[in-house]
Amino acid sequence: MTTSRLRKTLYWALAGLAVAALALGVVRALHKRSAQAAQASAAAQALQTAPVYEVAARDVFTVRRLALQQTAEVSGSLVAVQTVAIKARVAGELQGLTKREGDSVAANEVVARIDPTEPQARVRQAEQQAESALAQVRIAQRNQNNNQALVQQGFISATALDTSQANLAAAEANHRAAMAALDIARKSLADTVLRSPIAGQIAARPVRNGERVGVDTRVLEVVDLSAFEVEAALSPADAARIAPGQGARLVVEGLPEPVNATVARINPSVQAGSRSVLVYLRLTAQPGMRQGLFARGGIVAGTVEAPAVPVSAIRNDRPEPYVQVLRDGVVKHVGLAPAPTGSVDGVPHQAVPALAEGDTVLAATAGAIRDGTRVKLAAAAKP
Repeated sequence: MTTSRLRKTLYWALAGLAVAALALGVVRALHKRSAQAAQASAAAQALQTAPVYEVAARDVFTVRRLALQQTAEVSGSLVAVQTVAIKARVAGELQGLTKREGDSVAANEVVARIDPTEPQARVRQAEQQAESALAQVRIAQRNQNNNQALVQQGFISATALDTSQANLAAAEANHRAAMAALDIARKSLADTVLRSPIAGQIAARPVRNGERVGVDTRVLEVVDLSAFEVEAALSPADAARIAPGQGARLVVEGLPEPVNATVARINPSVQAGSRSVLVYLRLTAQPGMRQGLFARGGIVAGTVEAPAVPVSAIRNDRPEPYVQVLRDGVVKHVGLAPAPTGSVDGVPHQAVPALAEGDTVLAATAGAIRDGTRVKLAAAAKP
């Protein structure tokens, strides 16, 4: 009897534990479902609430009315205003060439010689021919004087006098021709001495001492580094705004600072292939300038006053450029029509007629923000 009662008690105890465990599982499931529902509701509410971005001071520009300095972009290589190629004017063996690349020369300085043996012989030959022709002139002159006296005395006819006069004229012509040949020979002898017509530095020496050079053989190239020019090609639209005397600012390869330049000349013709106009800029020589260095910069064509922002604030990820304007804490996308561009203190700017002075524009570094998004300015960025 005792054993049967004990079994019944255990049975009911186990049943009670099972019911309690079931009830606890139901309660925990209901609590988990409630928590998940709360999380889903919070997530839905967060999705419905628009995010608020915060931008730093470096990501904000204020539209200001500025004087935009309009420039025409140019580039080209430096060319010395004076460059001379010293060439051999007579053929012969090259002698006395001591200058090398980089050496300085003075104006009218002797830089080399051509072996003068043959030219000296030609001068002596021409001198002898001239003396012979002069002797013939003297003989013809004496004959002419004698014939004139004989004609006056009636011993010879006037025809003989005419003949002697013609012989004298021919002798004088031969003498003049001999003197001209002597001048040519002396000129050839003088051409054996090669002089530099300008002061400068040797840029090239393609020949050596002892070589036999022909007429017009390049011996030395001399460059004057006191003045330079840059030949730049401009479009016809840019060239129409340029006039001689306008200033330019150029960055020359290898120089630490930009240099000033002036428009010296403008080619009156348009280049046939490129349809461009050549402009020649004159530069003041600076230490370190060399012929052939690359230069780039801009010619100041004028100024335009307009509300403007830096070019870095303009976005081009759409078919038409636009800016992100912050109004009442909300970003608005404003499209931009074509407008003048220029620079302010060397920074490229563009006019924005669609905006008012004082408007706040986000820089490109702020990223692309959806139109209508709320944005909060950082404390240091508030205008």
